[in-house]
Amino acid sequence: MFRNRLEKMYRHLNKLAKRQGITCYRIYDHDIPEFPFIIEIYENRLYVSEYKRRHAMNEGEHEDWLNECRKVMTEILHVSDDNVFFKTRQRKEGRSGQYQKTGEAKNEFEVQENSLKFIVNLSDYLDTGLFLDHRITRQLVRELSEGKKLLNLFSYTGSFSVYALAGNASKVVSVDLSKTYLNWAERNVNLNFPGCGNHELIHADVKLYLKNISENGFDLIVMDPPTFSNSKRMEDILDVQKDHVELINDCMSILNKEGILFFSTNYTRFQLETKKIHASEIKDITKQTTPFDFEGKLKRQCFKIGK
Repeated sequence: MFRNRLEKMYRHLNKLAKRQGITCYRIYDHDIPEFPFIIEIYENRLYVSEYKRRHAMNEGEHEDWLNECRKVMTEILHVSDDNVFFKTRQRKEGRSGQYQKTGEAKNEFEVQENSLKFIVNLSDYLDTGLFLDHRITRQLVRELSEGKKLLNLFSYTGSFSVYALAGNASKVVSVDLSKTYLNWAERNVNLNFPGCGNHELIHADVKLYLKNISENGFDLIVMDPPTFSNSKRMEDILDVQKDHVELINDCMSILNKEGILFFSTNYTRFQLETKKIHASEIKDITKQTTPFDFEGKLKRQCFKIGK
């Protein structure tokens, strides 16, 4: 059952990926409940997440089952066993665990997306360093960045910042609470634009940062916050449902006239409180920004919000 499904999905998605010149994409996403995997291809490597669930297998039986599944993956997807990276995840909403380190193997390598280079790590963190579901959103930002000043909030490894610089943004500012990911973002920028002088890294709590920045400073803002965060480095807890109105309105106050905010969230029960948001236009661009490998399965929402 698993073999047949994986083979079918690979045949279909591999064709679309080759046609678009894409080498990193999702191939399987909980397609069969009994096989609760997310499988992503990163060029010649596989990143596999198994979600913990109740099952009748003991530890040895589960390991045997996992090895059989792994064998199917390597055969169907033509990847060597050494290039398969497994993670076990708890079922949690959104990206709240993206800063959690899980190992020290440092299996880093470079991948390409739309002629840009990014460092990914398939072994040491719960996420790889490149969120594949935002592939189209990144390109949209790139196309709008010419001569613009862009603010990348909760910037993670800076992929939106790299795209903005590729679109000839005049200035890009990346803000994140994690020094590890800010360093990663800097490396991604230098990988594509060595000696780049118009990218600034800011280590800060985004909620506080937005309260202490001068008004009308940016033309574009990208904000993709975690669903929930109670990091000890923050003065307050972040809850995207409770806090999104304040976050968005603070962004509106620092946008230039006709500025645009791209806001997204992975919280599946998220409700945008449009009546409380001070904006001239709010457009749901979730469908428009859904890549081919996430069609029908994308849990995030994405909005284009105009000042």
